[in-house]
Amino acid sequence: MNAQLVRSAIVLGLLSVIGPLAIDMYLPALPAIGTSLGATTAQVQQSLMAYMAAIAVCQLIYGPLSDMLGRKLPLYFGIGIYIVGTAAAALSPNIEWLIVSRFLQGVGACASMSLPRAIVRDEYTGAPAAQLMSLLMLVFSVSPILAPLSGSIVIAFGDWRLLFWVMAAVGALSLVLLVFGLKETRPKEARIGSGLGSALGAYWTLLRDWRFIGLSLIGAFGMASFMAFLGNSSFIYIGHYGLTPTQYSLAFSVNAISFFAVSQATGFLVGRFGLNRVVKVAVSGYASSMLVLLALFVAGFDSIFVLGALMFVAFGFLGLVLPSTSVLAMEEQGEIAGSASALMGTIQMVIAAGVMGVVSSFFNGTAMPMVIGFAICAVLAFGITQLTLAKGAGSKLARAVPAE
Repeated sequence: MNAQLVRSAIVLGLLSVIGPLAIDMYLPALPAIGTSLGATTAQVQQSLMAYMAAIAVCQLIYGPLSDMLGRKLPLYFGIGIYIVGTAAAALSPNIEWLIVSRFLQGVGACASMSLPRAIVRDEYTGAPAAQLMSLLMLVFSVSPILAPLSGSIVIAFGDWRLLFWVMAAVGALSLVLLVFGLKETRPKEARIGSGLGSALGAYWTLLRDWRFIGLSLIGAFGMASFMAFLGNSSFIYIGHYGLTPTQYSLAFSVNAISFFAVSQATGFLVGRFGLNRVVKVAVSGYASSMLVLLALFVAGFDSIFVLGALMFVAFGFLGLVLPSTSVLAMEEQGEIAGSASALMGTIQMVIAAGVMGVVSSFFNGTAMPMVIGFAICAVLAFGITQLTLAKGAGSKLARAVPAE
């Protein structure tokens, strides 16, 4: 395996992880935050949704800025805002302050979540890009495995405010990593002609590209099911199934293990079968697993073991879907990679936040609303896949040719 590829994956993965860390590490503390601030379950979930909404909207700003100014300067600015918002959250006197602080935290975090895709496209295409994206997912997936467990450990020795101070420290460390571990991949000559007009033109071009939109939507509905799990899992696992925060963290981590373990096969499978075929098969497996899960719950099998086992299988297929659709959507967008990555991220996060909000609004103390949400997302992803990739199996994307 190429050493440069591994190094890029580690650096980009660690930069990417500060955004999800602010979600995953936060989950075990949601009930405690509600008690501490005298907030309802819905209000506590609003703090999570505010964070995700900021990530969704502000990517549209960072993308064009990175095309005009290079990738590193917007990253510096974003991580700085993230640190400020995180410190403000740690000092929250009430739930309203926390919601606003979480929004500000998301405004900063979205830079390090969206721009790595553009950096990958700056350097690679095809099979190498798929391999790098899967390696990035490997580093990225450490967060869902370790962050909830780390969060529960922090809570055991302190309170939920300490979680935010830990997040702020991680943000500061990521700034150091950005300065010394990442080169600028958008040279000055590539920025010539980039401006507000070209950014708006790029978005208009992308919005009219059904293949790009379709691939973004496939990933969006896959991500939405995971986000619905994020927003509701702590209340279901702890409140409905009676797990402790530590047991919940371990149960939550099992699904992340499935996701990143399967994602590592992406490069090999793309090289052998092509991205189109990998996406089709993976989405079919994801949809089938979620429909079986729904059928079992409708039949009365409300069991943590049934829920965990079927999500393990479904999220494993998502480990192939998300990196493959990202690479396939970005393949033809080299000149506007920043804008393309931003629009893709916005589409995915808006849909994911919307699905999480709808599922949360129907929360009744059981897992059924979440399971229904899973199934609807899976069916929509399957239908869009059939429409978007109806023709051809995409052999050219299996070639290991680096980007020019």
